[in-house]
Amino acid sequence: MSGSETSQQLFDRARAVSPGGVNSPVRAFRAVGGTPRFMREGSGSTLTDVDGNTYVDLVASWGPMLLGHARPEVIDAVREAAARGTSFGTPSEPEVALAEEIVARTPVDLVRMVSSGTEATMSAIRLARGWTGRDLVVKFAGCYHGHVDALLVEAGSGVVTFGLPGTPGIPSASTSQTLVLPYNDREAVAAAFAEHGAQIACVITEAAPGNMGAVPPLPGFNAFLAATCREHGALFISDEVMTGFRVTRSGHWGLDGAQEGWAPDLMTFGKVMGGGFPAAAFGGREEIMRQLAPEGPVYQAGTLSGNPVATTAGLTTLRLATDEVYARLDTLAITIQGLATKALDAAGVPHVVQSAGNLFSVFLGRTDAVVNFADAQDQSPEAYKAFFHTMLDHGVYLPPSAFEAWFVSDTLDAAALDTIEQALAPAARAAAQAMQS
Repeated sequence: MSGSETSQQLFDRARAVSPGGVNSPVRAFRAVGGTPRFMREGSGSTLTDVDGNTYVDLVASWGPMLLGHARPEVIDAVREAAARGTSFGTPSEPEVALAEEIVARTPVDLVRMVSSGTEATMSAIRLARGWTGRDLVVKFAGCYHGHVDALLVEAGSGVVTFGLPGTPGIPSASTSQTLVLPYNDREAVAAAFAEHGAQIACVITEAAPGNMGAVPPLPGFNAFLAATCREHGALFISDEVMTGFRVTRSGHWGLDGAQEGWAPDLMTFGKVMGGGFPAAAFGGREEIMRQLAPEGPVYQAGTLSGNPVATTAGLTTLRLATDEVYARLDTLAITIQGLATKALDAAGVPHVVQSAGNLFSVFLGRTDAVVNFADAQDQSPEAYKAFFHTMLDHGVYLPPSAFEAWFVSDTLDAAALDTIEQALAPAARAAAQAMQS
């Protein structure tokens, strides 16, 4: 690689005007060290930084770019939409069409557009409390639902990456209304409802967590949550900001609920549905959603919600995300997992590779399956740091945190897979050396 001098210069400038030099914490590379790469452009499966280095991208903007960067059809649609005006402060046709597409793909009856996943989960929580007249929220350790006060307790993602307690700046009154349980633990859920059932407004969970690494729900766990909530008059909120329209055309619900015959009361969406633009949504059963203003008493609003450019990008992306695209994403994910396993086995690195649909993670320093947050923390940060930087030096951009999932795009070709394979062998050796020192 040609170095990171220009990235370093930009990082120095950024730190003078932004906390940590970034606008989202994991981007700062603090968990892995070194200089964060400032990207100049993306094309297909690759990113090119300001120093001219090109990388095979296995982050895909944390999920949205399942069709690759700068997909011509999406760019053309966005260009046409922007030429008509970037924001009106009024309803427009693209937001209606995107809502229709989401309703057609998922079990929700009605959808409300917002601008971020955090807004979606925050609004869903408010709606659940308004619908039930209750205050308590149940969440799971290691699940990240955005930087919502009540949901940042024992969150995954950047909070655990930086070892933060998760609650500074958050009133104790907010966190006191949140019950945090171990993920995949039915007994803990049953005990919480036995003690607090009449006060629990909702259970919120990532449909398949990707913010403590990829940690899939154990078979039947989501169905159990849906049934338990129904029994006690609480709402079940499935957070599909990350998995929605990424792992199947119907999100993770397409892998469990659609086949098992249950549906969440509320769902949250983001990332893919914005096609790379800031767009998100929440939706659910009609009688619940109609409690939102202007029809009902639960207030929620957003000036840029349903932005015509963002919704055009999302709609175009969803229409291009065919069954063939999802089949290719699955195949690519399986292939790369196999390559990683082969390289780590050859280097003698204890590891476990696991997936949730086409999201996957590599946990270094352990061999047992990761089923909860405590398991996810039982890995080797030093091994991942060495692994990450060696992959970066060999032209592969991974998540700069061991607590994040890897993402593929359907533009990964034979040359990209060869680059990944060639990088994995020295990266595995670097991880092995880090674990021995």
